[in-house]
Amino acid sequence: MESYQIYDYDVLVVGAGGSGLRAAIAAMEKGAKVGVVSKSLLGKAHTVMAEGGVAAALRNVRSEDSWQVHFRDTLKGGGMLNNWKMVQNYTQEAPDRVLELEQWGAVFDRTPDGRINQRNFGGHTYPRLAHVGDRTGLEMIRTLQDHAVKLGLNVHMETTLYRLLTDGDKVAGAVGFHRNTGQFLVFRAKAVILATGGLGKLYQITSNSWECTGDGFALASMVGADLIDMEFIQFHPTGMIWPTGVMGLLVTEGVRGEGGVLKNSEGKRFMFDNVPDRYKGEFAETEEEADRWLNGDRSARRPPELLTRDVVARAIRKEVNEGRGSPHGGAFLDIASRRSPDYIKKKLPSMYHQFMKLANLDITKESMEVGPTCHYMMGGIRVDPDTQRTNVSGLYAAGEVAAGLHGANRLGGNSLSDLLVFGRRAGLSAAEYAGSQPEAAKTDESQVNALIAEALEPFKSGGENPFALMQELRTGMQKNAGIMRVEEELKAELEILAALKPRIWKAGATGGREYNPGWHTALDLRLMVEVAEAVVLAAQARKESRGGHARLDFPDPDPTFAKLNHIVRRTSQGLTVVTEPLPEMPAELRTIAEAKLVTAQGGS
Repeated sequence: MESYQIYDYDVLVVGAGGSGLRAAIAAMEKGAKVGVVSKSLLGKAHTVMAEGGVAAALRNVRSEDSWQVHFRDTLKGGGMLNNWKMVQNYTQEAPDRVLELEQWGAVFDRTPDGRINQRNFGGHTYPRLAHVGDRTGLEMIRTLQDHAVKLGLNVHMETTLYRLLTDGDKVAGAVGFHRNTGQFLVFRAKAVILATGGLGKLYQITSNSWECTGDGFALASMVGADLIDMEFIQFHPTGMIWPTGVMGLLVTEGVRGEGGVLKNSEGKRFMFDNVPDRYKGEFAETEEEADRWLNGDRSARRPPELLTRDVVARAIRKEVNEGRGSPHGGAFLDIASRRSPDYIKKKLPSMYHQFMKLANLDITKESMEVGPTCHYMMGGIRVDPDTQRTNVSGLYAAGEVAAGLHGANRLGGNSLSDLLVFGRRAGLSAAEYAGSQPEAAKTDESQVNALIAEALEPFKSGGENPFALMQELRTGMQKNAGIMRVEEELKAELEILAALKPRIWKAGATGGREYNPGWHTALDLRLMVEVAEAVVLAAQARKESRGGHARLDFPDPDPTFAKLNHIVRRTSQGLTVVTEPLPEMPAELRTIAEAKLVTAQGGS
């Protein structure tokens, strides 16, 4: 029987990114004893990869902006599948959360009169993204981390959680292990907040870092939490596609926000030909008008490069499929001919250095080759829009792992303010719940021992190579459940996953438990295959194209699915999909959401 170390907390936060740190801060400020588990090192969270900015209607650049316009933009970008109450909470609170971050020491770029500057981004009517050059996520993590440490943060770094623990019908903690030593840890907690980020590593080409294996989705599902909108995965339109070693690495939307344009191999700006009907009248129809808008003419309309990410990603894919792609299968992103070298280096310093170091390419002189890369998960754990609680007592979720805010597609910049708004709400709610519990959390020793024994099985199985199995999983998902989907391929992927699952559970590991990537991969795969199945089942059920979900066999939106969420629910027979109608939006908010907004910059 393996020994393990026990830690007791009121609230256990799983993940040390933006939502996890903001949740921990809120819970600590309520007086809760809080522990944070980080799969990586503190400060290494995937949040640092968010470059463009944090969206909030601060109105520092355009006084016409408001939470109501942000509300409309978010719902419209999300195909109206968003949870309206989450969107309302989010758009109303985002400005306060950004100003709070500034009060805690965040250093933002400034307008000439000293206020937080805001830049343009796809899908946003007005310049709305508060930013720090093109490294906003890094500044957010630095600020939150410093503030949390001042409050006495307890953090367990390089620790992976294997499973959540339950006491009857409620969550009572988790069991995990130190990645560097292999020592097992048991966390007893009255409330658990999952802030584990996304699932990009299910795919071959992704902007996500190694930690993003979808742990939180599977951990929640395995204890009975509902997953929602799992078909909606955002493929960011601009990831690096060359050299091969950096394929998928993000090229911030800030490049387009600062004036960059997309061209095909014939030198044509193809986005003018790809404006969907629902956006007709809102975007410039000529290069001359787009350039006037970029240069501050408020009577002009926005460049079509600032359409929502799903639209831009599919437009690039179309150019490639029709033989007009770049040499390595993408499109050209050109800012060199649009802005001066000094401007580019000032506004996009990280992008300049990224391409210079990794591709030997000077973006002040040459165009970048870019293409779609798996970037963000709109779906996830279903939560209450006010408290972030799940349908399992004691379990909460916030950030990318939680669903509802973004609907079918996320607007750029909405993720960072999502972390702040709902991380705080989750922390407050979990602390309140923990305070209402009459006694300390209890864990069943037999449950703990059984999970530890299960986690050690790879050392005894002598099974298949986990890295080869990982490659099979990612290859299949990329091919059959990627940016464009079709019934036959989705069905084939379900068969592949069904065959993979028993092999994954018998994957082997050799050597000791200290820093053993084979063992870690074998355990990651057990969760990843569950998440992959949820994604494919939901994608198969939605027989239409909407937002981040594109079906070649059902290329248009279908009114039948316009007001339906797909819920992936665990039963005794495994995962199943059920449909539920969207919560009904109040009439006054529907008027805002459906308004044909006429702005000072022209168009509707």
